[in-house]
Amino acid sequence: MKKRTFFKIATVTLLSFSAFSILMVSIMAFMNPQSVMDLVQVQLPNNDAFSSIRGVYGGVGFAITTVIIYTLFKSRKTGLAFIALLWGTYAVSRLITIAVEGSLGSFGQQWLMIESSLCLMSLLLLLLYPEQTAETAGR
Repeated sequence: MKKRTFFKIATVTLLSFSAFSILMVSIMAFMNPQSVMDLVQVQLPNNDAFSSIRGVYGGVGFAITTVIIYTLFKSRKTGLAFIALLWGTYAVSRLITIAVEGSLGSFGQQWLMIESSLCLMSLLLLLLYPEQTAETAGR
């Protein structure tokens, strides 16, 4: 029983943190796309650029947040798989950048560590997730 309680709390915490993190960037992108790009010292040159940042970081971020929240209530194990894939692909994207363009700055290095850690935590919880019983099916 304690194992199930630990996994429930850890899973809910990780899914909630992931949803909240992505939602915050999404809101920032909707309200002020330049503020998102300021994090990586890039100036948006025109309205198409502003629109693209709103769409990718705002719209897609909001859709991802919605999926995470949905899995939080419908299938936490599926949610763990989704965020493991999400954070893992973010980390792989940074590794590809290192291989192709060279080393990252402090922002990229910090986020590579954060995204890798979140991916590993998600994978660990997913791999050790308790088997479902009839009463916990779907959670």
